[in-house]
Amino acid sequence: MSILKELQEKNSIHDCSNFEELSNLLEEKQICFYCGFDPTADSLHVGSLLPLIMMRKLQLKGHFPIILIGTATGMIGDPSGKSEERILLTQETVHKNAENISNQVGKIVDLSDAKIINNHSWIEKIKMIDFLRDLGKHFSVNSMIAKESVKERLNNREQGISFTEFSYMLLQAYDFYWLSQNHDCQLQIGGSDQWGNITAGLELIRKKRSDASNEENKEELPAYGFTFPLLKTASGAKFGKTEKGAIWLDKNRTSAYAFYQFWLNSADEDLENYYNLFSFKETEEVEDILAMHKKNPEKRVAQKELAQELTKMLHGEEEALSAVSASDVLFNKNIKEASYDDLMVIFQDVPHISIKKSELSNLQEILVKAGAASSNSEARRKVEAGSIYLNDEKQEDFKKEITKQDFIEDKVLIIRSGKKNYYLAKLK
Repeated sequence: MSILKELQEKNSIHDCSNFEELSNLLEEKQICFYCGFDPTADSLHVGSLLPLIMMRKLQLKGHFPIILIGTATGMIGDPSGKSEERILLTQETVHKNAENISNQVGKIVDLSDAKIINNHSWIEKIKMIDFLRDLGKHFSVNSMIAKESVKERLNNREQGISFTEFSYMLLQAYDFYWLSQNHDCQLQIGGSDQWGNITAGLELIRKKRSDASNEENKEELPAYGFTFPLLKTASGAKFGKTEKGAIWLDKNRTSAYAFYQFWLNSADEDLENYYNLFSFKETEEVEDILAMHKKNPEKRVAQKELAQELTKMLHGEEEALSAVSASDVLFNKNIKEASYDDLMVIFQDVPHISIKKSELSNLQEILVKAGAASSNSEARRKVEAGSIYLNDEKQEDFKKEITKQDFIEDKVLIIRSGKKNYYLAKLK
């Protein structure tokens, strides 16, 4: 079965040009395809994981990926999916971001059989007159306004859309045309919000070829595009967002443990869709995992399998096993029995203080020092209300003297206020 039909069966295709023709092409021969990533931040986020996984799935079927880093388009700003203008970045920032992103994509896509290309290398050579004559003449303003990404912005009269972002579509279309001419690239893929930009590229390729005299008698390969769905959870929430913000692919912004927890906390009703889109497991294995999960959903078997698979893929086996170990500690409430290393993985992003043995005092004063209470009186009220826990044990005496023996491995004291607010005290 063609990879395209496999993806369609798993609800992974949103839009596609010439589906049957492209499906047959992908089954019959190996082609070059691309997906673009604008370096508007120093890391990709979990929403970018799907296009990277799609690239890898196509690559595993023998097709050749080009990862296009938009060092030029990233300085313009794509209006797709945005309700207001992006903040313009400096060239230095964009190129620094591009370097970081180039390192991240190699964790999913095999770069030994792929190319990373920056579009600044050809867009910077375009002169304004050439841009207007050779590109602009092929685009009708009426058709551009009709594109969903532009239409939404025009409907917002307060924000509107600048000519800068309005022209983004032309530049991305030119990327596709340039890659088709210079790398025989036949396919562009992206999220469903990119469909307008992708079809603009297909139209530009068609028009430029019909205008050309083709004196070299070069075979013009057909071009295609397909998109996959932009994800939302079953509850309608934006995919990849948590109470703390976006989930990033850079472990310096989102730790391997936090990344693992994101997938572990997936709702049951989202699991089948997530496995279809993100997992590389065979269909039969996925069916077995989901069947096992349905028997005992409280054990979160399916979430654990998916979380471990994706964390291992992005951060490596050692980090994944560490995340699993740390998660088991918290899930089973074995904080007192946990190792210091596991606790540091779990609570690495939690506010903490360092305290000398000579500075140890009673519970209410420690709570204030750790930031769990703003004053001694608030600390006392929290203890009396039964909302303070040390190493997951409820505290009832605000005058309790804290000693070295209260610290796990004589190193760390885990303070919890209420259900979710954690604080650490490290013993120097």
